[in-house]
Amino acid sequence: MTIKNIYEYRILVIDFGSQYTKLIARRIREIGVYCKILPWNINEKKIYQFSPNGIILSGGPQSSIEINSPRAPNCVFSIGVPVMGICYGMQTMVIQLGGQVISSEKREFGNTKIKITKVIPLIDNINYNIDSYGNMLLDVWMSHGDQVHSLPEHFRAVASTNNCPFALIVNEKKHFYGLQFHPEVTHTKQGVDILKNFITNICLCKTLWMPKQIIKHLIKKLRNKIGNYKVILGLSGGLDSSVTAMLLHLAIGSQLICIFIDNGLLRLQETEEIMNIVKTNYNLNIVYITAERKFLNALAGIKDPEEKRKVIGSTFIEIFNEEAKKLKNVKWLAQGTICSDVVESEISLTKGKFNFIKSHHNVGGLPKKMHLSLVEPIKNLFKDEVRQIGIELGLPNETLFRHPFPGPGLGIRILGEIKKEYCDLLRKTDAIFIEELQKHNLYNKLSQVFTVFLPIRSVSVMGDNRKYDWVISLRAVKTVDFMTADWAHLPHEVLACVSNRIINEVNGVSRVVYDISSKPPSTIEWE
Repeated sequence: MTIKNIYEYRILVIDFGSQYTKLIARRIREIGVYCKILPWNINEKKIYQFSPNGIILSGGPQSSIEINSPRAPNCVFSIGVPVMGICYGMQTMVIQLGGQVISSEKREFGNTKIKITKVIPLIDNINYNIDSYGNMLLDVWMSHGDQVHSLPEHFRAVASTNNCPFALIVNEKKHFYGLQFHPEVTHTKQGVDILKNFITNICLCKTLWMPKQIIKHLIKKLRNKIGNYKVILGLSGGLDSSVTAMLLHLAIGSQLICIFIDNGLLRLQETEEIMNIVKTNYNLNIVYITAERKFLNALAGIKDPEEKRKVIGSTFIEIFNEEAKKLKNVKWLAQGTICSDVVESEISLTKGKFNFIKSHHNVGGLPKKMHLSLVEPIKNLFKDEVRQIGIELGLPNETLFRHPFPGPGLGIRILGEIKKEYCDLLRKTDAIFIEELQKHNLYNKLSQVFTVFLPIRSVSVMGDNRKYDWVISLRAVKTVDFMTADWAHLPHEVLACVSNRIINEVNGVSRVVYDISSKPPSTIEWE
């Protein structure tokens, strides 16, 4: 079996804080080349260590002409590889190489057509629109207030708009490219082709980042890392943990011991469904543990979402530790951590302040008291990549297309303190929501759906009697990589049906609302 080095060709994405940075990375990986995202203030030594075949400078929310605004590490322009600057990335490249950027009175946001004045390798062999004057046009998506005023030496413009004379610039000798538009978004219709030209024709990368090759590489890596020791894995039945389980099973066979923990924070009948899927489709060693009381006792009185996540995570670890002590030759704890978990848990330095989105129970390493080492085979993969690997591994559709369920479970869908009565109420409302979406053939068209328990009461009238009960929020989103997400425009008649059923069938609910927040700025989960 020939195992290729899937990291042989690689692209570095320098992040200036754009909401689309992760989308750039996903597009590159879809093309078939590995890439990594590093922050703009990364140590130059790490850039040399990564040894990229090409570098992309992302967009960003700040103005490039502000005092102390972010700049790319200087080595980016001297390391000797092609560089593409997108939006803010283009502007900082221009400034750092001797050009000028100004604040424009005519800003551009949304769909725009750029006029091509010269075809260069970056935009070769793609479909143009031709206007009545014979001009070559491209549909692109802009999002900028500042714009380039003068070019650095050896650069020239090859595309423009009515308001932006430097929509696409190039230094052909050094293979430096500046794009004022965003090729990574679907609104730029030839965007993927532009990125592909840059990666394969200019950076000369070969497409080795493919599911089959990733699987072969991960299996070999797991065998070498684990050796003859045993591994315990917390199997939730979701896509991430199932793919992790199958990779480990293929790598080390019976050395893998899966542990399924019913923590009392699962959905209605979820335990039975998951155990049935596992027994029917996988030949795994699995230990079933009931731990509802342990988790609810640990969570009693806790309202802060971060504290809840930490308590849930530490309780999982405590149980894994107890089980590991019962077994011989166990050295490793496996987790189905994926790239988005790590990104949301990362603490980054922006404008002198430390910021993070939220902690994930499976991110941050293991406590010292737990004498196990961590193995996370899919940590560098995005959700859609994990699904593609699952398809290649032959996982059943119930697992592949099962909507994600967070590790902390209902614990982060019950705002405030967690109580068993809230869990039971939420389980019923969630089941009704999913059942109606399946009945109306909408479930498989959505990426994630669930209900949220709000710790507020609302007045209602039922059978001429006044009720003062709880409020439930419905949440449904569409996404590809779970780094960004749009709220789903569900038919009003479906929402009405769900609301009617919940209020009539679930004792204790007086009002149902629908969450119409997208990510960003909101996260998919409420906590």
